[in-house]
Amino acid sequence: MNTNYHTIIIGGGAAGFFTAINLADRLPNIKIAILERGKDVLQKVRISGGGRCNVTHAEFIPKELSLNYPRGEKELLGPFHSFMTGDTIAWFEERGVSLKIEEDGRMFPTTDSSQTIINCFLELSQKFNIEILTSHNVTSIHKEDNWLVHTKEKQFTCKNLVVTAGSSPKVWEMMRGLGHSIVRAVPSLFTFNIVDKKITELAGIALEATVEIPQLKLESQGPLLITHWGFSGPAILKMSAWGARELNGSDYKFDVVINWLNYISTQECFETLVAQRSSKRQVGNEWLFDLPKRLWKFLVASINLTEKNWADCSNNDLQNLATVLTASTFSINGKSTFKEEFVTAGGVDLKEINFKTFASKKQENLYLAGEVLNIDAITGGFNFQNAWTGGWMIAQSISID
Repeated sequence: MNTNYHTIIIGGGAAGFFTAINLADRLPNIKIAILERGKDVLQKVRISGGGRCNVTHAEFIPKELSLNYPRGEKELLGPFHSFMTGDTIAWFEERGVSLKIEEDGRMFPTTDSSQTIINCFLELSQKFNIEILTSHNVTSIHKEDNWLVHTKEKQFTCKNLVVTAGSSPKVWEMMRGLGHSIVRAVPSLFTFNIVDKKITELAGIALEATVEIPQLKLESQGPLLITHWGFSGPAILKMSAWGARELNGSDYKFDVVINWLNYISTQECFETLVAQRSSKRQVGNEWLFDLPKRLWKFLVASINLTEKNWADCSNNDLQNLATVLTASTFSINGKSTFKEEFVTAGGVDLKEINFKTFASKKQENLYLAGEVLNIDAITGGFNFQNAWTGGWMIAQSISID
């Protein structure tokens, strides 16, 4: 059975639906199909942001927005001038979905439910007669006059083929078969597992810190969270994204150095501690720098100063304390996926994409968007913004073709 469409989209996720809906909105009479290999569509949308769907981020300057993409920063700058955060907010508002900004800049539907976004997409797909074909695993793609797309169930033909299949090794192999280069995929957005289990007893403590991995020349700053398995929070997640390849190359075994006082240097810390010698209290009972009490006691105990009085501390004692406060070293052995956010660095080489249209430079009438490309972002709604921008640009390009 041969089924002919104007445009077929491989991948029923955020970028796929956004492409289909925007294209159907412009060209309501064309035939569009979304092929999804799973039983359900929009699964990442469903679980994103703990089931609330982190739609985008309140960053309204294209250049500033692009800085959140370890891979894709340069390439997305132009597209963001065409469609970015403000356009995303307006797009959803016009379709009855209002968004809200949280303190950290993340944006969610005011309902706090990802189902709101899913319902919006499914209702619009129905309105525009977009065919959603689930359990359709694409097995091969060929180009003749038109595109031939095979699944186990059927053969399809279409003029335009849009690939938004996420981080799919199988689809990457098909893209390689069409002449594209694939940048090897490695994990991004993960947390660090720690060897020293003593610090995991402090699980739940969060504070602003500076984190370094000297051997890999990586540095990050921001909220750090101690967990039952190690370290998490934005400071770690940013580092895992920016250093995805280096960390993979180290087999996720390295030393991390943490400045619990954030921007205070070891020398500045030492001088503050020297001034504390006038106190007759025990070091373990008088915590400084607004550090959480449990963390202070842990760090002081690690250098055996808990029961020593400030007045009895030698310069060497205080130097050791300044070091542990501003340069604590921990051995990392392995990583964990951050919540349900599984993001990879890797995919179709960005040099082979025209970012005015998101069209392939290797094949006519082939378009790619989302994580199938070698684009990924730090956590906070940026990966979805990449999906919305790519989908919108592809719809615009196909509709004026």
